[in-house]
Amino acid sequence: MRSKLAFWTYMLLAALVSGKSLAAEKLHIFTENYPPYNMSLSGQPFAHKEEEIAGLCTEMVRALLKRTPLEYSLKLRDLATSMNRSKNKPNHAIYCVSKTDDRLPYFEWIGPLAEIRWTLFAKPGSNLKLTSLDQAKKYRIGGYKGDVMSNYLIERGFNVSTIANDSLNPRRLALDQIDLWVTDGLSGPYVASEVEDMTNLVPALVFKTTPMYMAINKETSPEVLKALQAGFKAITDSGEAKSITDVYMQ
Repeated sequence: MRSKLAFWTYMLLAALVSGKSLAAEKLHIFTENYPPYNMSLSGQPFAHKEEEIAGLCTEMVRALLKRTPLEYSLKLRDLATSMNRSKNKPNHAIYCVSKTDDRLPYFEWIGPLAEIRWTLFAKPGSNLKLTSLDQAKKYRIGGYKGDVMSNYLIERGFNVSTIANDSLNPRRLALDQIDLWVTDGLSGPYVASEVEDMTNLVPALVFKTTPMYMAINKETSPEVLKALQAGFKAITDSGEAKSITDVYMQ
C-alpha cells in the first residue's frame, strides 16, 4: 500500500513540476498580415498586442494554446521579420506558413491549421468556368508580383500580368484589363470586398491546395512541442477546429 501511495505521489509531483516547467517556457509567436487568415485589426502592417490580431489561423492558435499551460506573446510583423526571428531563436514560432524544403531544417510543425486554395477568379456575373488548368492559357491572368501562385503559372507558360499591389487586381477584373485573377480562395474575396466593395467573385477553377501550419523553432524543448501537438489534437478531436474554420468558409 505504501509503495503504491509513494508511486502516485511521485507521479503527481512530476506532473506539477512539468506543468510549472512548461509555464516558464514562454513562447514568442509571430504572424504576418494575410487576411482573413491572420490580420491586424487596426489595418496596419504590424501589431504589438494579441488583442490587436485576428483571423482564422489566429483563432486556431489561440484555441490550441488554451489547452496548454504555456505562456506566450503574439505579435504581427512582416513575413521576413517574423520568419527570421522564428528560424533563429528557440521558443519562437510563426503561423500560418507552408512546409517548404528550405524551411524543413529549421522548424517543427503544428497543424495543418488551414488550407490555401489556389484559385482563378473571374469577375462577378461571369459565366467563365474551367475544368482544367490548361484551359486558362488563353486568358489574361492578373497576379501578385513575387507570389508563389503567380510564379507557378508564369513558369508554366501562362499569360500572367503581375503587379506589386494585389488589392488592385479586383479593379483590373472589373475594368476587363484581365480575365482572371489568381489568388487564394478565401483571401481573394476578402480583399475584393474590403478594397473594391466587390462581392460574388466567380471561382472559375481551384487548381492546387497548400496546407498551412504553425512552425516552431527546432531548438525549442520537446516538452513545449508535445504540449502544442496535444493542444492541436484536442481542438481537432473536440470539433472546435472545424467550428472555427466553418465560420470563415461561409
